[in-house]
Amino acid sequence: MENCFYHGEVLGIEGSSVALSTCSGLRGLISLNTSVNYLIEPLPVSTDVQQHVVFRAESLKLPKGSCLHHHGNKDYKEGLNDFIHGIVSPQRVSSHRTNSNQPPDIVYFLHEHGITVATYSFEKHGSNLTKTKLKLLEAANLVDKYYKPLSIRVALIGLEVWTNQDMISVSDNPHSTLAAFLSWRSKQLSALPNDNAQLVTGRSFLGTTIGLAPLKAMCSDYQSGGVNTDHSESAVGVAATMAHEMGHNFGMNHDIAGCCQAKADDGGCIMAAATGDPFPRVFNSCNQKELKSYLSSGGGKCLFNLPNTKVMYGGGHCGNGYLEEGEECDCGGEEECTSPCCNAKNCTLKAGAECGQGVCCENCKLKSPGVLCRAPSGSCDLPEYCDGKTESCPSNYYLVDGTPCSAGHAYCYTGMCLTLEQQCRSLWGHDGRLAPDLCFTEVNKAGDMYGNCGKDSLGQYRSCKERDAKCGKIQCLTSASKPIENNAVRIETSLTVGHKKIQCMGTHVYKNGQEKEGDTLDPGLVMTGTKCGDDSICFNGECRNASFLRADECSAKCHGHGLCNNNHNCHCDSGWAPPFCNQGGSGGSVDSGPVISHSENQFESTRIHSLNHVFEVVMFSDSLNLIFQQAPSFQSCSQTPQHQIQPVAVHQKQHPPQAYTPPTLKLPKQRRNQAPPPPSGPPPLLPLENKSHPQPSFLPKARPDPPQRPPPPCPINKPSVVNMFFRCFKVKPWAYFHDLNVNFFLSF
Repeated sequence: MENCFYHGEVLGIEGSSVALSTCSGLRGLISLNTSVNYLIEPLPVSTDVQQHVVFRAESLKLPKGSCLHHHGNKDYKEGLNDFIHGIVSPQRVSSHRTNSNQPPDIVYFLHEHGITVATYSFEKHGSNLTKTKLKLLEAANLVDKYYKPLSIRVALIGLEVWTNQDMISVSDNPHSTLAAFLSWRSKQLSALPNDNAQLVTGRSFLGTTIGLAPLKAMCSDYQSGGVNTDHSESAVGVAATMAHEMGHNFGMNHDIAGCCQAKADDGGCIMAAATGDPFPRVFNSCNQKELKSYLSSGGGKCLFNLPNTKVMYGGGHCGNGYLEEGEECDCGGEEECTSPCCNAKNCTLKAGAECGQGVCCENCKLKSPGVLCRAPSGSCDLPEYCDGKTESCPSNYYLVDGTPCSAGHAYCYTGMCLTLEQQCRSLWGHDGRLAPDLCFTEVNKAGDMYGNCGKDSLGQYRSCKERDAKCGKIQCLTSASKPIENNAVRIETSLTVGHKKIQCMGTHVYKNGQEKEGDTLDPGLVMTGTKCGDDSICFNGECRNASFLRADECSAKCHGHGLCNNNHNCHCDSGWAPPFCNQGGSGGSVDSGPVISHSENQFESTRIHSLNHVFEVVMFSDSLNLIFQQAPSFQSCSQTPQHQIQPVAVHQKQHPPQAYTPPTLKLPKQRRNQAPPPPSGPPPLLPLENKSHPQPSFLPKARPDPPQRPPPPCPINKPSVVNMFFRCFKVKPWAYFHDLNVNFFLSF
């Protein structure tokens, strides 16, 4: 089934699109416009000539439903547009497993994203491995098509089928299944790195839920993923659910009134709380704004990384837009290639060219080593530089989780410096301020929807212990009439502190304004990674000793002259050389590229080109593992001000050996206890899963914020295109220069 998945368009019809597979006959979706769509499938082989059927997409009846919403049971708790999101169907899947002899599940992973699919899907397709894989590959091809308008590509990097038993406990409880899957996925990262994972299972969940996924969790080692049920015989149903759950990982909420312009009869929008009939297939402007907000606030940092072409599903192919082994360049197909440096026909460089395209390629020549190619986006992010050997910028690196920031008042987490003050402003606007500790203690000990520390594996609210109170529902002071969050209401609690009466302000989110309690976490909870006390950090609603993140253990090998990045390598201070910062040098790390003085860096006149953001998604299942790779294209220059960071020199008695220090990378002198200015925007919510580690001997150093200098202007480049979707899909040429890349791994 190599190289048999295609994207294209209908000849002569502008705005049309096609997603087809030729692996076993013709299968796929043909969209003439937003309202006219056809499906094509092969009929059972009865003659030498294979016959196909073409029918209107609305003829395919998929289950209708809403996100964690049960029609007809008023006592059933509706889902909220919360931190964890899901899709539900009012119709139970008729052929669900009821005994221990049922086959395992299927898991899909996005690299670095994933999806898991239960093995029941394997048995559901007659225990036919080829048939099972084909359906999931078709679904992956459709997911890629759905995300193209968002400049996101989804590519398969692997496929695994669990045929004997599940690798995790898959039950009818979506919360416990999600927790088990995310725990399993985090343990597999070293063997198969991925950015996200989505479980697809044939087992029905309680009530009518058919999907569940954390919000704003893309790239998280612990929470980037979701669970989905294989509720349709057609690949389009599975694709719609996977695209929806991935959307939550990307920071997309359910659509509110006025967002979706697609007609319900045409399937509606992918992020609608209710599934459509025949199926949802489009994102809307609200989704685009939420995605942009999530990425610009620092989320999805793994999307900057190039995909591992050696593990992409389907094998190498000249013309897919990805530089693979044996190729000198790859600018897409002949008819779409716009590179003056590359021969699209055979993927070779033209005479005199050193490179074909990329951030570190200019006028067909490689940029010099040390030229800044990606500026840091905040005090917890790190800069990357061209190495003079490759056309691409190194992967995106940031300070390891648990590194102190904001003069020791906060911790770095997934590349962001998270504070309670920031979260109050993100919920209430600029008037939002942190409430006294008593508000947290009194409100969150209730253990109800208005005050809690999240939910347990059964979906029941947990009362906060006194130590954990500042990791429950965030309490703020504000004069605002309502929170910024859609469908959110203010929850007031009056307390007396000393002789002063105060109003503690919490938030609660309702689904589309309906006042029914949800069964998932909500945006009003304190974010995982937020400091909750001395040497303590919030983690899944608990205030834990920050030592379990082992940031200090990692930084210990840097000899006091640097801090650890998320790859657990030292990023050395100016004057010290990697890898261990114990010899003279120019700073930086073995990951970020050489730090060398250049006029482009000094005056920030270098144009920071659009980055080829990449994230891999892995899908796993009881019976099958399928890997996708998706590349959204976003510029390194964002609307959020970016700052150039150079590791701060450690003030110690020992002096570094004499070494040339680039003047352009020297930070102004400032004391480590000086509080830097707050970030320009609120960070995304990222829940993580508990993971215990031995306690280290000392805490890492606080890191000051970078100097306030404007980034270089963003160039306006026309997107280049590709003919093949990585190694998995041959696609209509696409803007891979401006696309984010997602790698999937699919397991069954």
